[in-house]
Amino acid sequence: MPGCCKGEVVAEGEAFFQPTCQGFLLRLQVVPGAARTEVAGLLGDRLKVRVAAPPEKGAANQVLLAFLAQRLKIPKQAVRLCSGAGSRAKVVAVDGLDPDLRRRLQALLNSG
Repeated sequence: MPGCCKGEVVAEGEAFFQPTCQGFLLRLQVVPGAARTEVAGLLGDRLKVRVAAPPEKGAANQVLLAFLAQRLKIPKQAVRLCSGAGSRAKVVAVDGLDPDLRRRLQALLNSG
């Protein structure tokens, strides 16, 4: 799912997200079944997130989306899974044009 905003320079620490016309796409590497839900840093061009839920019946995906919404201070409806429902490699869309959203995305990495 490509974004429509072209030509932007990607700064260090921004490799895991890409701007779109509606917000951002996040590339994530998710580790379900962790002791707690937390950001674990970068893994290549993906943000690694440990999720304290089993990978059964979509539980880990639900916890992941709720965690991202809470950390980014946006409504749960603004975060949706685009691809990777049954995979550890996921793409999540974050809807929002708030100029501060990019800073909050960068802060996700810094909190890991």
